[in-house]
Amino acid sequence: MKLSQFDSSYSAEIIEFYTKVFSSSENEEEGKIIGNLVSNLIETTEQQDLIGFVAISSNEVVGCIFFSRLIVSSKKVAFMLSPVAVATCEQGKGIGQQLINHGLSYLKTKNIDLVFTYGDPNYYSKVGFNPISESIVSAPFKLSQPEGWLAQSLNDSIINSMQGSSQCVEAFNDQAYW
Repeated sequence: MKLSQFDSSYSAEIIEFYTKVFSSSENEEEGKIIGNLVSNLIETTEQQDLIGFVAISSNEVVGCIFFSRLIVSSKKVAFMLSPVAVATCEQGKGIGQQLINHGLSYLKTKNIDLVFTYGDPNYYSKVGFNPISESIVSAPFKLSQPEGWLAQSLNDSIINSMQGSSQCVEAFNDQAYW
């Protein structure tokens, strides 16, 4: 399997990939929602604010992740991991974890301080994420499942309380995702 950084030449294939994965794992409506999210993320996010990685096996995309800038109320540089997709037939083989670890290693080389995500604590704890209270760092919107707000420091520092709100990229600027 080859891991490579996302570039715009993959756009159509990646949008279709997310749509297919989420249609299969959830339902067709969810597939369309996530496909549209990924399309918006790619089209509306400034290049310096979006970093993605793709896993390819036998010339097929089998996984993809994106990190987008998250502005926090401190001087820390932060990104948010979302969305993550692994081909249905490849799930459970560690591809998602490999992609995430690869991405986190890359972000460390770019002096990113913090990474957040909003998802299943049982899954993301395997790659170093821990629950974080909104009293420490608030999410951009009210969370429907506060236990899914997770973070990790990439420079081994403690995540200190930050007053004020955080701000996500335009594609995530919708309460429906939170």
